[in-house]
Amino acid sequence: MLFVTVITMYAQTAVETSKWYDNTYIGITGGVTTPLDFKSVFPVNPTVGLKLGKEFTPVVGLEVEGLMIFNNRNWFGPFDSPDGTNINLNLSGIVNLSNALFGYKGLPRVFEIKTNTGIGWFHNFNVPTNDLSAKTGVDFQFNMGKARAHSIVVSPYVLWNLTARGPVQFNKNYAQFGLAASYLYHFKTSNGTHHFKTYDIRALNEKINILQARLDECHKREPKVVVKEVVKEVVTEKPVVTVNEDKWVVPFANNSYALTPESNYILNQVGQDAVVDIVATASETGTDEYNQKLSEKRAKAVADYLTNRGVKVNSAVGKGKNRETGRTAVVTVTKK
Repeated sequence: MLFVTVITMYAQTAVETSKWYDNTYIGITGGVTTPLDFKSVFPVNPTVGLKLGKEFTPVVGLEVEGLMIFNNRNWFGPFDSPDGTNINLNLSGIVNLSNALFGYKGLPRVFEIKTNTGIGWFHNFNVPTNDLSAKTGVDFQFNMGKARAHSIVVSPYVLWNLTARGPVQFNKNYAQFGLAASYLYHFKTSNGTHHFKTYDIRALNEKINILQARLDECHKREPKVVVKEVVKEVVTEKPVVTVNEDKWVVPFANNSYALTPESNYILNQVGQDAVVDIVATASETGTDEYNQKLSEKRAKAVADYLTNRGVKVNSAVGKGKNRETGRTAVVTVTKK
């Protein structure tokens, strides 16, 4: 999120824009041009075109304009053809003088004045020729609607043919004075409006200060709480379940073959040089097929653990359901 900050004598304002496609517009334009020397105003050259623009801040922006010019009186001096058709593509920098001088209040004014100056490419289809061109003009913009989404722009301007006679030059004999009227539509932005949105930084700071003062006051009123640490004695050694000194019973949770810390402790009591047989069983809950597979997984889990410790496993089998042993695995030491 980008904030462009505008500071005035009376307030500090942040102007927000967040998306690259925000504050863009499209428009159509039409008008007439005539030789800038005004030796012969009529007949004029009709024009029609398209505009596409983007405002980077409330003050500056860029505009691309494609303009068709019918006839080309006085573009090429004595060699011009009155029946020629021309095209001019122009990239202009836009400066909003109204916002630059008087600030931006969050919504465009009904009437604004902007400068429109740029450089472009001029092509005559009749000769044909390609030349460097320039545009210098002023936009008188009338913004309409509650959201200012629509604009009518009246633009007096000069279109210069910079290379009509060789070197680049601003020569009135190869320039046209134009008058155009345009309609612009400003696309809706990501902030929900059709233009830049502003925030009063001073007002926001005041609200923050008020909230901070209230929070500090609440902290003063709250009773102090003393937290005491309670230390509990932890018993790490767990009882070992055995049938006798050569048999170790490893319990399992319901519907599980995962070894618990208690199971691991029991299995750690088996000597690493021992040779063992493992028989795992399940409770009577569930189908025979399911409990058979579960008991086999329990036997394998115990065998894998003991093997990793260096204990030799002679056999590891699952016996399925068993009312007496239930959810256990019995490890029998056959050789020490």
